[in-house]
Amino acid sequence: MGDTQTPPDLVIAISSRALFDLDESHRVFEKEGIEAYCDYQIDHENDVLSPGVAFSLVKKLLALNDQMAGAATVEVILLSRNSADTGLRIFNSIEQHDLAISRAAFTGGVSPYAYASAFGAHLFLSSDQTDVHKALSNGVAAATIFPHRIDVGPSLSGQLRIAFDGDAVLFSDEAERVYQSKGLEAFVASEKAAAHKPLPGGPFKGFLAALHHIQNALPARNSPIRTALITARAAPAHERVIRTLRAWDVRIDEALFLGGMDKGVFLRSFGADIFFDDQTKHCESASRHVATGHVPHGVVNQ
Repeated sequence: MGDTQTPPDLVIAISSRALFDLDESHRVFEKEGIEAYCDYQIDHENDVLSPGVAFSLVKKLLALNDQMAGAATVEVILLSRNSADTGLRIFNSIEQHDLAISRAAFTGGVSPYAYASAFGAHLFLSSDQTDVHKALSNGVAAATIFPHRIDVGPSLSGQLRIAFDGDAVLFSDEAERVYQSKGLEAFVASEKAAAHKPLPGGPFKGFLAALHHIQNALPARNSPIRTALITARAAPAHERVIRTLRAWDVRIDEALFLGGMDKGVFLRSFGADIFFDDQTKHCESASRHVATGHVPHGVVNQ
């Protein structure tokens, strides 16, 4: 294979436990140790693993390559703490599920987070909080997949639908710090005064920009990707958000300003394939309705 390939428009790195249901083999590891785990995986390497929480998301991401007909490319990379030996079961399952995943890093028990940036990943999804923290510190958008099994059926119109919280996810936690230290009234006053000053970018700004780049390859009415901002903000704190996205020249298809209402039912109505939020309480609510990734960034996670 040569080294002149055009980089993909979107690269997603995912851990094996986010992609597949590895709960049973993980219990073997926790109860009996690494050697028993290795033996178990080798003994069962021809047993196909069941889909994990992020499996349907990965299927939709890879399907974009067919829908875009060469206009954009998406690649999914596997990052796993397994060794190459125990990882054979994972690759066998990838093949049996007909997933077009060919690149992987098996790190033999060491955190694989550093390879997310090496592969040029725009996003890293993992079930390991430590790996996610390290990836974020290394400048890669990353989220911890909540372990709940979700079955909400296909998204509306077959689109890939991705929803984001705003502060500390798409945007910096600048405004959230005001809210946490001084309360709602001070937050609203501060955001109203700064309405024309764009917010600094948060850890998921680059991922949103990559999605926007793919969306621009087709007219909006034909886009296979639909995005939503679902935030606890409400008027008048909405204006700074709108003007920030305008300044970034990035499209968000839907924006919901909920004023503190529970996000879960709105995410289900949107038909999100995944939702990203920095606050655990919002993730717990959302995960009862859609696949959810916790972004351990910003003041509320310190």
